[in-house]
Amino acid sequence: MTAGATGADLPVTSLKGVGPSLKATLERIGIFRTSDLLLHLPTRYQNRSQVTALGQIEAEQECLVRGRVVATKVFSGRRRSLLVTLEDGSGYLGLRFFHFSRRQQAGLQTGTQVQAFGEVRFGPSGLEMIHPEYRAFDSQPPPLEAGLTPIYPTTKGLGQNRLRSLTAQLEKLPWKTAEGTPYTDLLLLHKPPADMTPAEIETVQERLAADELTAYYLIMRGRQLDRQRQKTIPLPRSQQLGRQLLNNLGFQLTAAQRRVVREVLEDLETERPMLRLVQGDVGSGKTVVAAFAAIRAAEHATQTGIMAPTEILAEQHYINFSRWLSPLGISVVLLTGSQPTKERRDVIDKISNGEALVAVGTHALFQKSVTFSKLALTIIDEQHRFGVHQRMALRNKGAVPHQLVMTATPIPRTLTMALYADMAVSVIDELPSGRQAIDTRVIADSRRNQVVDRLGDSLDHGGQAYWVCPLIENSEHLDLADAESTAAALAKALPGHRVGLLHGKMRGPEKAEVMQSFSAGELDVLVATTVIEVGVDVPNATLMIIENPERMGLAQLHQLRGRVGRGEARSSCILLYKSPLGADAKARLQVIRDSQDGFHIAEEDLKLRGGGELLGTRQTGEQGFRLADLQKHAHLIPDAVARGDELLRSAPESAQALLDAWAPADTGHISV
Repeated sequence: MTAGATGADLPVTSLKGVGPSLKATLERIGIFRTSDLLLHLPTRYQNRSQVTALGQIEAEQECLVRGRVVATKVFSGRRRSLLVTLEDGSGYLGLRFFHFSRRQQAGLQTGTQVQAFGEVRFGPSGLEMIHPEYRAFDSQPPPLEAGLTPIYPTTKGLGQNRLRSLTAQLEKLPWKTAEGTPYTDLLLLHKPPADMTPAEIETVQERLAADELTAYYLIMRGRQLDRQRQKTIPLPRSQQLGRQLLNNLGFQLTAAQRRVVREVLEDLETERPMLRLVQGDVGSGKTVVAAFAAIRAAEHATQTGIMAPTEILAEQHYINFSRWLSPLGISVVLLTGSQPTKERRDVIDKISNGEALVAVGTHALFQKSVTFSKLALTIIDEQHRFGVHQRMALRNKGAVPHQLVMTATPIPRTLTMALYADMAVSVIDELPSGRQAIDTRVIADSRRNQVVDRLGDSLDHGGQAYWVCPLIENSEHLDLADAESTAAALAKALPGHRVGLLHGKMRGPEKAEVMQSFSAGELDVLVATTVIEVGVDVPNATLMIIENPERMGLAQLHQLRGRVGRGEARSSCILLYKSPLGADAKARLQVIRDSQDGFHIAEEDLKLRGGGELLGTRQTGEQGFRLADLQKHAHLIPDAVARGDELLRSAPESAQALLDAWAPADTGHISV
């Protein structure tokens, strides 16, 4: 794609004042050319276009004032400060400086005229500005700003004034203003007129957010269309190994599982590469669906790569796939980063020579040293925990293999429409028979002793339990429970019961050993961090205690809770919160207490926390939107999707212009 405007073509060094040093600083925040700078939008605005009389100012108001210095005083004590009192005939205001020089003090003597900008607060002397921006003047005051003053996201070595001087140069560039292009609106947000109201600014922002969401959707649809033009290895019905697995399972598939298996296998039969997302609530049985896909690939002497985000989950998959597939003559291997060198080499050799038809692993699978003999299918579990580049790295190890991605985080339909427009979507919306609802209680930390007593009673009756903490070890800076001290305290409080510890800093073999001991019933309580969020199945575990749930999102809490209730016995989850709770935290905990429906919980999580938190994209940088906010603008997604489809159908030139503006081909603003 070519850039949609001449202004967008220019490197940022074409702007006045941008030399090698500033160029490097700008690149740190993703600004390489003028289009990047145009999309580096203000987060808020200040009004420095008018002077507020001192007699009219109020606390918590941000304003520009002018006045004459009528008094200066240095206060000693714990925090030395300089107080400068202004007067303008209508009232008084204090300017307080905690860090000041003699020269600064000398420049603010009685009688000096001062113009200052800052936030007004109540202080010891009444209304004050703390460390305001100010200029002293004689008879002629500094000029007022013609419009609202933008406040930008910045970085070390890049101040607001420098950014403003750079963005001011954008107006002189020849941006295209044809219908459908966002440049006029973008320029307006860099320099709104002084009389533009917050509501009017929000309207422009929302219009641009809709543009960006539409551009993202167009990218997703473009990827889908590209894939439809590609060819891969078709995997039609062959042997009856899938039927054998069905007979050997020892349980009946749900109607939802059967439907999704059918959808996946039909995809595999064509030479068009499958890209299918399988959503299913915790415990819905996604893994067995993946097993039928791997069997189909093995029947054609082709390989399957299964990637999991943690070694614990990879180990769990390896155990399950080995149990199901090995009796069918299908070899399964495990590859993780913590394996001994010789074992790793043996596994890599089996993958490269085709002896291993199913390879389960972590990110170790997409390392350069790993080559597949004939990779036909990739399966990505907990897909939102991997960045796009990681997923593509595994996919690129085969000649456009089929791809199946799975998540136990139910994704709201509005997000699925836009973010996964390149994928076919299957939903396992039915839990296996016999699964019981988990009794969920919200209990204050002040009743911790009662919770420990309940834990002891559960253990005395032969149950096992998880105790989840947000931290590994004690922190001076965070008032949160840590796993190490909790494990020690429980071991002391529960004599005769075996307490284990599991956290992310432990080496892979050590974690696997602890998890295996818990699974085998050799440990009664497993104190862990959220490392157990995915993939651990211990049917005898009937009690889950989660510390500081108020600091977690609903999706995470639901996943953690899903580690219990895997057997026939009734299970419970206790959310042990620290008082006092804020309104948002109360709302979240009420949702998780009252609902077992993962899709309902996901919708509420979207409302309360935002799409980035829900999908894990805050950490992975998956979406990288410049203006759109998946929480704030979720209501725009259906219209953005409809608009994208209409542009592709009737106005491809406008669709291209939108893509050129928001995602130039060579760098791209939207990370996909």
